[in-house]
Amino acid sequence: FLRDTSKFLLFFFLLMQELLRVMRTIDDRIVHELNTTIPTASFVEKIDASQTCKELYQSLMDAHTSRERIIKNCIAQTSSVVKTLREEREKAQDDVALLKQLRKEQTKV
Repeated sequence: FLRDTSKFLLFFFLLMQELLRVMRTIDDRIVHELNTTIPTASFVEKIDASQTCKELYQSLMDAHTSRERIIKNCIAQTSSVVKTLREEREKAQDDVALLKQLRKEQTKV
């Protein structure tokens, strides 16, 4: 049980890190997005700045909502594993490896 759980959690954790990294891309480029979204004086009449800003705002909100959902899912998954490890720990209080795994998962939460 412990090995399978550890492998799953490692895979899940790495996957969540990658997803969060990808989702941060839009946040990391806010200045660039604003510079390319807000028209300069010479383009004011050609571009609807208000609509463009609304679209940028919606894009940012969608990214944050998605990120929040992934983080909450990760917390729920890890909390579930902690609960299972606690139950296992109650049955095998002398298992040092189980205690280490439990502490490691608790730290993640």
